[in-house]
Amino acid sequence: MSELSAPPAQQPPARSTPGVSPGESGLRRTMTSRHLVMIALGGVIGSGLFVSSGYTIAQAGPLGAVLAYAVGALVAYMVMSGLGELSARHPVAGGFHAHATRDLGPAWGFTTAWLYWMCWAVALASEFTASGILMQRWFPTVPAWVFALLFAALLFALNAVSSKVFAETEFWFSLIKVAAVVLMIVVGAATILGINPASEAGPLGLANFDTGDGLFPTGISGVLVTILAVFYAFSGTELIGVAAGEAKNPELSIPRAIRTAVVRLAVFFIGAIVVIAAIVPFAEAGANESPFVTVLDAAGLPAGADIMNFVIITALLSAGNSGLYSCARMLHAMGAAGQAPAVLSKTNRRGVPMLALCLSLLGGLASLLSGVIAADSLFLALVSISGFAVVAVWIVICASHLSFRRHHVAVHGGTDSLPYRAPLFPLLPILAVLLLGASLVGVAFDPVQRPALWFGVPFTLLCLGYYRWRHGAGVFTPAR
Repeated sequence: MSELSAPPAQQPPARSTPGVSPGESGLRRTMTSRHLVMIALGGVIGSGLFVSSGYTIAQAGPLGAVLAYAVGALVAYMVMSGLGELSARHPVAGGFHAHATRDLGPAWGFTTAWLYWMCWAVALASEFTASGILMQRWFPTVPAWVFALLFAALLFALNAVSSKVFAETEFWFSLIKVAAVVLMIVVGAATILGINPASEAGPLGLANFDTGDGLFPTGISGVLVTILAVFYAFSGTELIGVAAGEAKNPELSIPRAIRTAVVRLAVFFIGAIVVIAAIVPFAEAGANESPFVTVLDAAGLPAGADIMNFVIITALLSAGNSGLYSCARMLHAMGAAGQAPAVLSKTNRRGVPMLALCLSLLGGLASLLSGVIAADSLFLALVSISGFAVVAVWIVICASHLSFRRHHVAVHGGTDSLPYRAPLFPLLPILAVLLLGASLVGVAFDPVQRPALWFGVPFTLLCLGYYRWRHGAGVFTPAR
């Protein structure tokens, strides 16, 4: 595990990224470690686990899906360890956008921020739409867009009050779905072992892992393609870095929150996939019904479908809540750093960047409308950039960590002044970059995911080129 120690008495002052230092951001440090952990869990545990996990099993096979999620958890730990070191040393508003600006160059900070903002703006639209559709189970005569707008208004209100209200709400949102995942794992495991009195089936064991076509029925290629999607499934843990500017005692709370969040996510995701794969036959995986509902039905849990429908709506709102927060803080950070209109950095008396929040909500609603009234190619472009952005941002985090550590050691002669040191440096960040880069290369061989490169790469180059043209700065010019 990573080293964690109290900051030494003679610790040199942290370098501040212009415009985003904690004292000048206008944000307030009101979040504790428990808030940060639940924000990360809220951003990650969503429809990808509750709805799409059956498709993951169908694509890679039972054992292949488990291995894919194990690799995803490992890479998430590698990336977030580096983010923990960066954020503990520089707990600034904007998180990894500010780190990229300082350690790679303003052009990369600018590009990273817009990629990530686009990612969550598109995600907001999908969360609102999916929530509205699920509500029609109980209110079939009410159009889905009515609920989508109501949920958008609710999340806006929660974010507009204060960061503390947002964090506390997200804590309870996340707690509901974490409890649901734990319930499913426990009830499912009891059913697998044959000790669930409500289930009429005998012990199921792990017989489903023997598909009749070997342990990897779709071949290694099916596993590799699944890993690409799994990286995206673990996205959201980096929200801890975005919230760093509003964390209490960031030198201690941020590393602790990152370590705790990644470990819990690994247990939840891998445990859930094992249970689902053991109960849902491989040939039936990928059906339209949520595999969680299938598991609870098999376990004989009364009203399982309605319970899970409520939980999935809560999960979607939780992810949307974290996404709206992230969008607003990214715009705020860019305004503070001079990479967007300065007015976006303004906060109200409660420490909330209201203009950035309003523009982020409008961005999410615009993406929602584009899926209905605009050409299919526009929505495909936005969704593809969203998927590409996650892997690209994680690569930027690793690159920022490598640059930061090299510079810090050169200036201070060692790492003793760091409040938190990521383990096995530079092996882990380099290995993470290689795995993430390989996933982007692999996208080119998957026709379904290939549009991510068609739109993601040009969008990235456009942002880098625009910043260089507008500001005349080199692409690799760290702002130290």
